[in-house]
Amino acid sequence: MASMGNIATVFQSGKGEEFRYPALYYNDNEEKLFAFAEKRTTATDATSMLVMRTGIVDTNDATKMKEVKMFEAEEVVGVTKINNSTYRPMNPCVVYEKNTETLFLFFIYVNETEQWQLRHHQNVARLCYITKKINDDKWSEFTDVTNVLPTKGWSTFAVGPGHGIQTEKGRMIVPAYAYKKENNIPHSFYIYSDDNGSTWQYGMMLDKPSGECQMAEVSDGLIYCNARSQGVYRVQAQIDKSGFHSKTSVTPLVETGEGCHGSVVSFPDQFGEPNTKWLLYSHPTNQSERLDLGIYLNNSPQNSDENCSGEWSQPWIINPGPSGYSDLTYIEGGLFACLMERGEKTYTEEIVFQVFSYDDIQKAIKG
Repeated sequence: MASMGNIATVFQSGKGEEFRYPALYYNDNEEKLFAFAEKRTTATDATSMLVMRTGIVDTNDATKMKEVKMFEAEEVVGVTKINNSTYRPMNPCVVYEKNTETLFLFFIYVNETEQWQLRHHQNVARLCYITKKINDDKWSEFTDVTNVLPTKGWSTFAVGPGHGIQTEKGRMIVPAYAYKKENNIPHSFYIYSDDNGSTWQYGMMLDKPSGECQMAEVSDGLIYCNARSQGVYRVQAQIDKSGFHSKTSVTPLVETGEGCHGSVVSFPDQFGEPNTKWLLYSHPTNQSERLDLGIYLNNSPQNSDENCSGEWSQPWIINPGPSGYSDLTYIEGGLFACLMERGEKTYTEEIVFQVFSYDDIQKAIKG
């Protein structure tokens, strides 16, 4: 059990196992958290499976504080044979379809490392997903939708990791990135579905070099994107009726060393303004190393020109020290959960939950 503001271990590395790439979703109908990760049996990405733990958020009767109770871990995607070759799953990316109450877990199946694919300019990644109905414990067999992607011009690609979104009007959007063969430079892109996940289509690619990304709906027809960069600042972009393009934001966000994944999530205006959303973002705040995970708030994500503002608060450091990939979810009633890589000496020691409130963020930002 973990009180609000405290840390609860979800996946513990050690004894020949390492857990990476957190993905998180909260289903308000079930009042249940779904936490996913990549479980490796080597320190590289050469062996992996995808695992899941579920949990419930409750209030301790004695302390009146929010707590997370976690259930046992289970394997949801293992290795498989495709054309007589052994493929392993990587990069969990979860998205929920509200109309059919179906949870989608996207991932890639690969049989070589990313570096091998970049070196040989030969993509061997497959875009796949499994599904399950809410209140049903059984997952489907995997579906391969690689054919919707223009992979002939790519050295390789990956989905997520973390979470996708479903817009208010029902479009499902799954973030991804690909390396172009011509120069092995990555660019963010997305796939989408307008029929409750029955079919998927290739969306658009961001023209600016960018990598692992996440997206959040700001308003009808406007999607904010936050992406890993190869420079000193994150790539901030938007998807609107005119396309998918980077923006010069009010607040530049620091990129860490050679880059790191970050998370962004939208949530209701906490002053009760109807049809208005705010944004929360998580990422290591250190310019050189993966240290000091910070939470940033944007309570005015759309400017007067109806574009994404990219205006962020100073970060609230929720994990001083080694901090890696993270994934955010909005729970309800002003509560959030962050699933993050952390440790005492390295950020790969464990993946943990931290539950906190909007009030906690406000108090920390105001000092």
